[in-house]
Order: sequence, then structure tokens, then C-alpha cells
Amino acid sequence: MKLQLPICDHTPTPYDGPSREEVIALRTQYVSPGVITYYKDPLMIVEGKMQYVWDEKGTRYLDAFAGIVTVSVGHCHPKVIEKVQAQTGKLQHTTTIYLHPTIAQFAEKLASKMPEGLTRSYFTNSGSEANEVAILSAREYTGNTEVIALRNCYHGGTATTMGLTAHGNWKFKSNQAQAIHHTLAGYCYRCPFGLEYPSCGVKCAHDIKNVIQYQTPGEVACFIGEPIQGVGGTVTPPKEFFKIVYDIVREHGGICIADEVQGGFGRTGEHFWSHQNWDVVPDGITMAKGIGNGIPLGGFTTTEEISKVMKNRIHFNTFGGNPISMTQGLATLEVIEEDGIQENARVVGGHMKGRLLELQEKHQLIGDVRGMGLMLGVELVRNRKSKEPANTEAATIMERMKEHGVLIGKGGLFGNTLRIKPPMCLTKDDADYLVDALDLTLSELN
Repeated sequence: MKLQLPICDHTPTPYDGPSREEVIALRTQYVSPGVITYYKDPLMIVEGKMQYVWDEKGTRYLDAFAGIVTVSVGHCHPKVIEKVQAQTGKLQHTTTIYLHPTIAQFAEKLASKMPEGLTRSYFTNSGSEANEVAILSAREYTGNTEVIALRNCYHGGTATTMGLTAHGNWKFKSNQAQAIHHTLAGYCYRCPFGLEYPSCGVKCAHDIKNVIQYQTPGEVACFIGEPIQGVGGTVTPPKEFFKIVYDIVREHGGICIADEVQGGFGRTGEHFWSHQNWDVVPDGITMAKGIGNGIPLGGFTTTEEISKVMKNRIHFNTFGGNPISMTQGLATLEVIEEDGIQENARVVGGHMKGRLLELQEKHQLIGDVRGMGLMLGVELVRNRKSKEPANTEAATIMERMKEHGVLIGKGGLFGNTLRIKPPMCLTKDDADYLVDALDLTLSELN
């Protein structure tokens, strides 16, 4: 059976660069083998427009992974491109030791989206760097060193953030980050206590008190957590989870940091920030990915008082505040507002989740469907009772979805959760096509 992608009025430019084989040969010879590719037969993408991308042959794909949850308003969005091209023709780079209007304008716009009191932003090139700045700020501000993160989390690949990350697949043996401890995530589908919500009393959240009492001096610098875990497989906690954790952390001298690198900027639909779904107010927010619709950009926004600690010594980021990055970040925020991106994530994401839940009733391989808006996860298991991870099946499904013209990701410790996090300009027709393709793919496996 052959499915047809929704109609698209964009015609890609004929590709005239190096062949796919030449690119593979060059990468094999000159690029670090640590730079991995998806798929047994690596895909070469040479053009993108909104929710679609094209390979060198002109084949179109629905990008349901958004450059790993990075393209927020659409590939090459015309309003973003227009403003970036104008800035590129004037000034490509200066540093923050000189004045330029874009960093101040972007920081002002970002502050308007923040919880009350979070007004000061420090810009970086990536989420890893943003989290580094956040942890440094917390330690300087509180005078404490111990940091608490969640099991199953991902916060980056630099020294400290790799230490924060609690996924063995992403941790190098030689990296020994100090004074970092991990508490239980709100992963109801795989509850470590074997309990069920809500009769469990959210025991996983309360366990952070044990971690602080047994593994720290009783005082901590901060807690950092993704309100919905991304790499960990779109793990969505009970609604009380973060309230309980934040209260305990603050009782022990720490501040609370929300890692919004994947969940922010309207992706969960109901709110601009994913932490708002849990009715908490963090002391700082880290951002990247969707903040700039694909440009290398990250940031940490916090309170006036916490921000002052960055003056304790000289701290500098050469490209943090780059006028091109700031222009693209500002333009992306404006498009999120003008195009109703958050509402689209709510409506289209809600529709797609409903259809995925229907697939769960039809296909035994689907153990759990979770997430919000256009941040969705489908966990695959071989047996619903034992919950044995269906990791090889997930890899096969990814391959076959590509054959049907849909690009998705996978995550979780065992690589058995399909990650569906497309550009937030996705249409209802696109969502239906994706689910139909997944339905067909699952049927082909039986």
C-alpha cells in the first residue's frame, strides 16, 4: 500500500552539489566517527521548507523530528529568513564587549514571555552551555555545590552537563563530574516502586528528600529538571511531581531550574513553557533548540539577584549575543506570536495524540502514548505485562517510516520510544498522514 503525503506547493531547487556517495566518503575520511547518522542507509537532506525536507534526488519527507526538536516555526520560515538576511548584509559578528541593539531587544522580548521576576538573560551557543551557566550561577548564588538532577534525564554533552545526564548511553567513562546526584523521575509507566498513580502518593517525587539527606551535606545548590523528559522518551510526570520536588529543594537551600531546551516555546500547546503545565515557578530557565528555529543559540534567564553572581569573576561567551543569532531568535519569537504557533501545537498535537491512543488499542506493540502538544512519545513493548522494551522493533519502524516519507526519532534508555516532535507549523493533514503511516508500518510488522 502506498500512502501519499499531503499536497505541498514548494518546488525544491535542483541539487547540483557533491553526490551522496562523495559526501559519505568525505565524512568517512575527515569527520570524527563520533558524528553519527540515523538509518542503515543514511539520509542526505539538502533543502527544507516549513514542515518538509528534501533529499538530493528531490524526494520529500515530513520532518516529524524537527532537527531533533529544534525547528520550531518551520524550515526556512520566510519572515525569519528575511530579517536574518537583512542583518547578515550589515554585520555578521561583533561581541558583547561592544553595544549592538539585537541582544537587548531579544532579551526584552524573551523577558515578556517569562514568569514574573525572571528578567535577566545570558546567551550561549547551545543548551549544554546554557545549563553550564545555570549550574555555575546556582552554586555561586547559594554557596552550596551539590546539584540534584533526575534519572533518565539529558542535559548536554559538556563536562558538567554530561554529569547531570542520567543515561549510561550518553556518559563517557572518563567524565567524572563532582557533586551531582540523581533522584527518581516521574516515570509512571515504569515506576521503580511498582506502584500506580495516584494511590502511590507520588513516592518518586518525595524520594528527593532521601537523596539530599543521605548523599549531600543537607544543603544543595539547585535542582535541574526537564518538565517533560526529551531524550529519555517524552516522560511526562504526575501533575504534582515538580511541586513536591521544588518545595523540598527550596527547604534545603537550593534554587530550581527548568530545562526548557526541548519543551519550551509553545511546544506543549497549553502553555508557552512546559513547566507551566505543572503550576510551578522556577528560579531560572535554560533554553536552546527551538529558541532560534535552527541557529546555534541557547540562553539562561533568571532573577536579578541570581544574575548578579556572574559578575563574581570575568565570564565571556564569544558568540553569545552574536547579532545574527539574536536576530533569528527575535524573529522566531515574533513568528510564534504572529502565526499562532502555540495554539497550533495544542490543536494539532491534541488531535494526533488522540489518534495515537486509538492506535494503542489496535496494536499490542504500543505500550504507552504520552506527552503534550507536539511533544509526543510512543513507547513500544513486546509484552504489555512484562513491558519488555521493543528496541529493535522501534529501529525497524523508524526505517519503514522513512520509506513512507516520515522522519521520526527514538529515545529512552532502551531506544524503544518513538519521538514525534515536528516543526510546530504541522497541519492536521500532516498529523493524519503520520499516524496513517505508523498504522501501516505497525500492521506490516505483524
